[in-house]
Amino acid sequence: MSDNPMSTQHSNTPANLLNKVPEITLYFWIIKILCTTVGETFADFLNVNLHMGLTNTTYLMGSLLAVTLILQFRAMRYIAGIYWLAVVLLSIVGTLITDNLTDHFGVSLVTTTVVFSLLLAATFIAWYAKEKTLSVHTIMTTRREGFYWLAILFTFALGTAAGDLVAEKLQLGYLLSASIFAGLIALAAFAHLRFRLNAIFAFWFAYILTRPLGASIGDYMSQPQNQGALGLGTIVTSALFLLTILGLVTYLAITRKDVSTAPLQST
Repeated sequence: MSDNPMSTQHSNTPANLLNKVPEITLYFWIIKILCTTVGETFADFLNVNLHMGLTNTTYLMGSLLAVTLILQFRAMRYIAGIYWLAVVLLSIVGTLITDNLTDHFGVSLVTTTVVFSLLLAATFIAWYAKEKTLSVHTIMTTRREGFYWLAILFTFALGTAAGDLVAEKLQLGYLLSASIFAGLIALAAFAHLRFRLNAIFAFWFAYILTRPLGASIGDYMSQPQNQGALGLGTIVTSALFLLTILGLVTYLAITRKDVSTAPLQST
């Protein structure tokens, strides 16, 4: 699912700027789901297996994310390695934000789901009010990129809360939860392709749901067998998905199959 470029841009935007994010291809969705899985399992690995605790894990991952976003904002074009590292770290930090709220402050998953839904909606409203588009094909100004990454952070935090709510509080289990979220994504894709559901809405709807989908897959692979999972553990699961992400991102960096060849023209 992809959205069409919009012509509305700032009059003072330099001509021939390149989009700062990748084209929406099958590679994009595969890597995105892999990143969300890593966000779930790697956060658990640092927190539980390495005994860092939620607070120290949050400080560490937050610092790495800040450095990566600085590099991303300073880049003049889309660079696969920097972009996807930012997505992986945002996935981990988004998970940690929700975990901190529920574990340290006792905020219920229902409340966090509602709050992050409202924050995401507010981000989209402010983004559209300023830019007159939510298209991910025209992320070529600092302000648009800021809205883009803020929206992604809230999608990860919301996806974590909603995924945990379905899988744990409603006791549907990891595999059934993954099937439900995958079905909803497929339904959105079908509605877009068959009934012309708004492309931008379909994209962000699917983007949000890839978070609980990836988390459910990660939990199903890593959690103990007595909990209805495969029992691979967070180390094996994280390593498997990180290596797969590295391979795909390296491939894209070399082939540039997810890079738009047409520069964005100012109007």
